[in-house]
Amino acid sequence: MTEVLTMGRVGVDIYPLQIGVSLREVTSFGKYLGGSPTNVAVAAARLGRRSAVITRTGADPFGEFVHDALREYGVDDRFVTPVEGLPTPVTFCEIRPPDDFPLYFYRLPKAPDLVIRPEELDVAAIREAGLFWSTLTGLSQEPSRSAHFHAWQARDRRRHTVLDLDYRPMFWDSPGQAREQVAKALPHVSVAVGNIDEVEVATGLREPYAAGRALLDAGVEIAVVKQGGDGVLGMTAHESVLVPPVPVEVVNGLGAGDAFGGALAHGLLAGWPLERVLRYANAAGAIVAGELACAPAMPTLEQIEGKLRVG
Repeated sequence: MTEVLTMGRVGVDIYPLQIGVSLREVTSFGKYLGGSPTNVAVAAARLGRRSAVITRTGADPFGEFVHDALREYGVDDRFVTPVEGLPTPVTFCEIRPPDDFPLYFYRLPKAPDLVIRPEELDVAAIREAGLFWSTLTGLSQEPSRSAHFHAWQARDRRRHTVLDLDYRPMFWDSPGQAREQVAKALPHVSVAVGNIDEVEVATGLREPYAAGRALLDAGVEIAVVKQGGDGVLGMTAHESVLVPPVPVEVVNGLGAGDAFGGALAHGLLAGWPLERVLRYANAAGAIVAGELACAPAMPTLEQIEGKLRVG
C-alpha cells in the first residue's frame, strides 16, 4: 500500500547557480525536479515512507527527466503519464536571500498536470493510501478540477486527506475564484495547511487563530497555519499548538513548504501528538530553506532530529 500519495503539479526547476543575481545576468543554472506535491512525495520518501505521485508531463526529454528523478528519490512513478502536444513545465527563479525569490512559471499553452482526467485515476490506490495530499493549484482548471473532486469522492473523507492551500496568483483570475474552489473542497478533506496569505485567500481572514477556526468550521479536523518568523499554529477542535520557528540562514525558501509537508505527512501517519508533528515539520522546512535546491535537499529523519537538537 502507498503510504503517501500526492496529486498535482510537476515540472523542472531551473535555478541559477549565482545568488543575488538577476536572471538577466545569470550565466549558469542547475536542473532539479519541481512541483510542490511532487516534492512533498520526495520529502516523505526521504523519511522512509512509500510514496507515489499522480501527475502528467509532456512527452519530451524533461518528462523523461521527471521519471528518472522520481525513481532516484524512491518515489513510485507509475501514475505519471505523458500528454502529447504539451511541454513539461519549467520554472525559473531568482535567488535573493533571505526573503525574495521571484518565480517565473512556463506552463503554456497548458500544463500537462492540469490534464489529469477523472476517468484515468486509480481510485483504489487513492482510497487505500495512508495519506492523500493535493493542492489548490489542481483546482484552477479543468479537467484537473473534476479529477480532484473525483479523487476526494473515492477517498470519502478518510483520515489524512490533506489540502495544501498553495495559492499561486498567476494560476487564477482572482483570489475570489480560488476561495470559491476552496469552499467546495474543504468538506472533502480532513487537514488544511497554508501560510498567512493562503489562509486569507481561503477564509477571508488573516488573523491566524480566526482563520484556523474558520477552516475547522468548514469541516477539517486539523488546520495548520504557517506564520514564517512567528512560527506555526496547529489547531483541532480540542487543542491549539503554537510552535516557534527554527533559526536558519536562508539560501532559498522555495522548497521549505514542501519539506514541511513531507514531514507533516510522516508525523500524521506515525500518530504523533500535534506539537511533535509541527516541530519536526518546522525543522525539515528550515533545513531545506538553507539549501539552494528543493528535492535534493529533502532531509532524513536523522537530519531533522539533529536540527532540533542544535536548535
